[in-house]
Amino acid sequence: MPVNPTAETDTETETDGETLPINELFYSLQGEGTLAGVPSVFVRTSGCNLRCWFCDSYHTSWEPTHGQLSLNDVVAEVESHEKAEHVVLTGGEPLIHEQSVTLLERLDELGYHTTVETNGTVYRDAPIDLASISPKLNSSTPTPEKDPSGDGEWAEHHEKQRIDIDALTRLVDTYDSQLKFVVTGSDDLPEIEKLLAQIRDEASTTVEDSDVLLMPEGVTREQLDDSRNTVAELAMEHGYRYTPRLHVDLWNDAPGT
Repeated sequence: MPVNPTAETDTETETDGETLPINELFYSLQGEGTLAGVPSVFVRTSGCNLRCWFCDSYHTSWEPTHGQLSLNDVVAEVESHEKAEHVVLTGGEPLIHEQSVTLLERLDELGYHTTVETNGTVYRDAPIDLASISPKLNSSTPTPEKDPSGDGEWAEHHEKQRIDIDALTRLVDTYDSQLKFVVTGSDDLPEIEKLLAQIRDEASTTVEDSDVLLMPEGVTREQLDDSRNTVAELAMEHGYRYTPRLHVDLWNDAPGT
């Protein structure tokens, strides 16, 4: 199911009823994290409470495009991919939508393994097998020179909202999780280590270095060519895991991958 051309502008209002704003719904390989390479159905919701300047899902945040799909239709599309046992709920930020919980409950009842890709600013009580938490660093803030919209209106809001230690701690304590950081360069590492120290101080769950993944920023092969080696070397230097962006290596920036 391709990107839906129907645009709606209110991206922070939770969906009422048994529907979700869906940007894409497709079958592919998980491209990132500990499950990289696993065949999965991706349910990409539209709408986000942040605005990373490098967002790789531009049409779920800066210029959201979507149509409302019933949860019945979403589940039916998931079930149509008979080889898939894994479902990835992603966005945007899927946890801003209350009906994401209902969808996760239905997928759990059907026996699917679910990964939720979240920026870690929203906690929901839901059956989540893997919380893939990607806290947004200062380098993600859409400063005037990096703002894709060109109006600079999101910088202050994004900077204030991008880290929520309480939500991060609850997610880590409740679910099997991975902490996945988009790295733009070596200057990001001091902030990552400071944030990890905060989470480790607050959480009752032990966060191992092996739970921390460094991922190069870039949405095209060319961009990754410029960054992947630097990030891999940082992972080795600090004892964290490196995660590729396998879908970009395979299909570049094609939608539905």
